[in-house]
Amino acid sequence: MQVLGRRLARAINAEEGELGAVLAAFALFFCLFAGYFMLRPIREAMGIAGGVNNLQWLFSATFVVMLLAVPLLAWLNSNVPRLHFIDWVYGFFCLNLLAFVLLFRLDHESVWLARVFYVWISVYNLFVVSVAWSLMADVFDGAQARRLFAFIAAGASVGGLCGPLLSSVLVGSLGESGLMLLAAVLLGLAVALKRYLMRWREQAGAGRPGAPSSENPCRPVPGNPFSGFTRMLGSRYLLGIAAFILLLTSVSTFLYFEQARLVAELFPQRAVQVRIFGIIDFIVQAGALVTQVLITGRVAQRLGVRVLLSAVPALVCLGFIGLALAPTFAMLAGLMIVRRIGEYAFVRPGREMLFAPLDAESKYKAKNFIDTVVYRGGDALSGWAKAGLDMLGHGAWLVAMVGALCAALWGALGWYLGGRADRQTRV
Repeated sequence: MQVLGRRLARAINAEEGELGAVLAAFALFFCLFAGYFMLRPIREAMGIAGGVNNLQWLFSATFVVMLLAVPLLAWLNSNVPRLHFIDWVYGFFCLNLLAFVLLFRLDHESVWLARVFYVWISVYNLFVVSVAWSLMADVFDGAQARRLFAFIAAGASVGGLCGPLLSSVLVGSLGESGLMLLAAVLLGLAVALKRYLMRWREQAGAGRPGAPSSENPCRPVPGNPFSGFTRMLGSRYLLGIAAFILLLTSVSTFLYFEQARLVAELFPQRAVQVRIFGIIDFIVQAGALVTQVLITGRVAQRLGVRVLLSAVPALVCLGFIGLALAPTFAMLAGLMIVRRIGEYAFVRPGREMLFAPLDAESKYKAKNFIDTVVYRGGDALSGWAKAGLDMLGHGAWLVAMVGALCAALWGALGWYLGGRADRQTRV
């Protein structure tokens, strides 16, 4: 058994004593993403049920909810020890899921309930994933992040692979409310895994001797409810990460709106839409998993974070140019799949590596502000920008060319930020 453990540790670049924590982190992301990706096809179908022409309003509503929720989360972070912070956040979302189970059993066809669920799950996804990556940046240091984050992110891909399959197979028997209940159970398992990781941090992991008292997980993170915002404004590095996120969301939103429009035209029934989105999610997660296991870690170690953060935008830029020349559903679906595989396998692990060397306030508060308010703000702005471009009447060609420009800027900024992270790690 020990021999098997050593071989597994070598295979995933884990050093002595790290294997248990890495596997727990892998499992935590599996639980989060399996639960979310069971619900994602339902979200996409409900976005269509609420009206494709109303998607920019749903994005704007999500941004407003983020503006209200982030100060509350930051207040909680300032008053609850880091050791228990995620317990409170995930417990709250578990209760939300149970409430939706009851509501959908009472009124399955409500358009307004569909809209509320769409906004809620858009908030839910960013919060649970953001605080999970904050935990990873807290548990593992910068050098460990470079070695281990690709494998940890693979847990998200395995979960994302299983989630759409479960959704497609079980939606007929359990219904949408049954899938929500199963997602709540998985979120509860993630809480148990988080507790193990924090214990490991103190016993043998990243709880380093001599760390300042503000880094003690038994104490709340210092600052006020708005310190994440002020922290970001006071750092060119964090502002650069925020700009990187804005460009990422612009590219993603342009593609997402086109996908929603075409699926609504080609597949009018909600059950069929759920299955179509589930199939796309399955392809994305399978591709992301293979890439993470075979490629991402080697790229990070040999070529650096800058390649993780710039290679995908370069491919997306070329894809948008292809979409301008051939604006078909097949081209759009292919570009969407490439972008999402690249984001999960390269961009997400790479951008989380940017936070690993930072202090607790930056890892939790500034990072959470960027991952939620900045991210959903970018969604809302780019959603209205997409609506404005559609009003100009130039069709998919103009959207594709603007998307290509955004992707080019996104790649250039990723190259710069990744270079800074590479120099920090070498120091």
